[in-house]
This record gives sequence, structure tokens and C-alpha cells, in this order.
Amino acid sequence: MTAIRCVVEPIGTRLLLRLMGELSVSSAPQVRAAVLKCLVEQPDAVVVDLAGMVVTEPAAASVFLAVARQAALWPGTPLLIVAPPAQAARLLGGGSGRLALFGSVDAALRAKPRHGTTTVSEVLLPAGGAGHRARSIATEACARWDLPHLVDPATLIANELVTNAVEHAGTMLNLKLSLGRRYLMVAVRDGCSTAPVPPQAPSADPAAGRGLFLVEATAIRWGSLPTYDGKVVWATLPRQPRPDPSAATQ
Repeated sequence: MTAIRCVVEPIGTRLLLRLMGELSVSSAPQVRAAVLKCLVEQPDAVVVDLAGMVVTEPAAASVFLAVARQAALWPGTPLLIVAPPAQAARLLGGGSGRLALFGSVDAALRAKPRHGTTTVSEVLLPAGGAGHRARSIATEACARWDLPHLVDPATLIANELVTNAVEHAGTMLNLKLSLGRRYLMVAVRDGCSTAPVPPQAPSADPAAGRGLFLVEATAIRWGSLPTYDGKVVWATLPRQPRPDPSAATQ
């Protein structure tokens, strides 16, 4: 198997990722990791150039749709795929689906993202008051974006993610809330590469942390992604209030 070669180039406010080599089931995870590392930097779009890629196993091409779905949940960054029409048909077959396809890198770089995001972020010290500041930032963001129904879940998630990072990473933190078309996204970036692992069951010890259990119960989805200097732990909330099941029975 030929290893995938990845070249990342910042162009303006976007990142251009050129992928070269053979795409197979065994090399797809390398492609996924490369695209996700670009997404973590949260440019206004990630342009993926497939001109130098050859697909040896068609099933592996589904990696692009999977990563695009991940990007929609967090960080909300558009993924723009570059491949001439004939090559796109060979690479992606009928799986292009919701992918944004372009015939050239220039066309992708000129394109306006379909859905932009608005963000609020702040760098926090790994200190005891970080959780309180995170709650204040989340409250202010929800007020600015007229999302009063998300104040409680957003502040809870921001507090728990920041507190967890203070306890386990002990590095400078970056809290970012992003408002996309469908989701409010809360993310904390730190300088520790160790991924968070939630315990298998809530501890009976009242002093034990329950942060990730609370995040999992509150968010529609959460996870972590590696960065070049640590990791990002993120969680997503729907912008629209969830329907009340009891209302249908009244």
C-alpha cells in the first residue's frame, strides 16, 4: 500500500489540503485524521484537493462524506472537495451526496461558504475560577444570539468541559462557542493530547467527577479530536428547542 501524503497550505482564511497516494480501506483513517486536524483549526473552509489521489478500494471514498457529517456537527466548517467531474465520479461514485464538489482549487477558494458560523472565544487560565468564567461566557453568548432556552445546557457544558480540562490537562485553555445554522457548538482546546475517557458508570463517590456524564446527557453529541498541540473536546446543542413529548398527549 502506498502511504497517503498530506500537504497543508493556508490560503487567506482557508486551509488547502492536498491528498496524494492510494485511498484504500487501510489508508482511509489517515485521510480522516488529516482532514479533521484541518477542521480543528476552524478556518472559514477546508479545501481538499484530490487531484493526486487514486482510489484502489471504492468503499474507502465514503470517508469524505463521514468527515463532512462530522464537520456539520462540529466545528461547522464547510468541507469543499476538489475533483474534476470525471474524477469525482470515479472517486466518489454515487456517494457524493451532500458533499460540496468543485472542478478546480481556484473555484473552491473563491466559493462562499454555504453556512457561516458566529463565534465567541476566550483564553482561560487553568485555575479554579475558570469554570465560573466559562459559565459567564456561555450565558453572554446565548443572550447575544437570542437563545434563552440554551442558557442552562450551554453553561453546564461549558463549565464541565473547562473544569475537566483544568483538572486533567492543566494547560492554558481556549473556550469557544460557535453558532451554526442548526447547532450551538461548545468546544475547549487544551495542550494535553490525552483523549478524555468517560467512566463506565457513575461513581458512588460524591467527590468523583461526573462532568462527562453530564455533558453526554445534555448534548446531542460530543467527542474529542487531536490537534497539532493537544486536543479539542466539543459538544453540540440543537438551536431549536426539542419538542416536548408530553405536549402531544395533552
